[in-house]
Amino acid sequence: MSADRPLRESPLRRFLDDAAAGQPPGGAGVVISEHAFLGHVNLRGSADDAAFTGAAAGVLGFALPTEPNTVSDGGGLLALWLGPDEWLIVTPPDRQAELARSLEEALGGVFASVTDVTGGQTVIRLSGAAARDVLAKGCTLDLHPSLFGPGRCAQTLVAKANAAIRYVDDAPSFDLIVRRSFAEYLALWLHDAALEYGAAVAAPE
Repeated sequence: MSADRPLRESPLRRFLDDAAAGQPPGGAGVVISEHAFLGHVNLRGSADDAAFTGAAAGVLGFALPTEPNTVSDGGGLLALWLGPDEWLIVTPPDRQAELARSLEEALGGVFASVTDVTGGQTVIRLSGAAARDVLAKGCTLDLHPSLFGPGRCAQTLVAKANAAIRYVDDAPSFDLIVRRSFAEYLALWLHDAALEYGAAVAAPE
């Protein structure tokens, strides 16, 4: 690595290192990890405008979700519905700039906005049999699997921190997309809330 190349470090590197150092042996009811360095692109436009939805789908390779609090995905990309005219597109690492340019070009003649918000966000993953119970301690959403299952997402407060929650799988696993400035606070809160179930951390993904 070049000596003058900046070091990229995740918001939760210190938390994960410290928590792992004191991690008890044995199984855990909850595992906390970070999906760092994913791309985050905010997309705004009218879901009723066929030119907008068509152009966006042409770039993404799939249609934007238009049902409230749902997710669409394909080709390594993920689109979360944030509102009637707003979506968050999550990309693999280092693909956000290319995607943002492609969207801007495709939407050049359409009333829309594309904003790369990658630097301000990260993703905390909460997995394990007790993950839902831990989230319920600091979140007012009804997370029962009959209501919040595959393909669902929602914006809410978790322990007073703004987050977008996505249901990932039936482990169960949940992704919490949170501002970088709140990431360590929220991870510490989740770890403390999970101690009674057995809390563990995993290396960043």
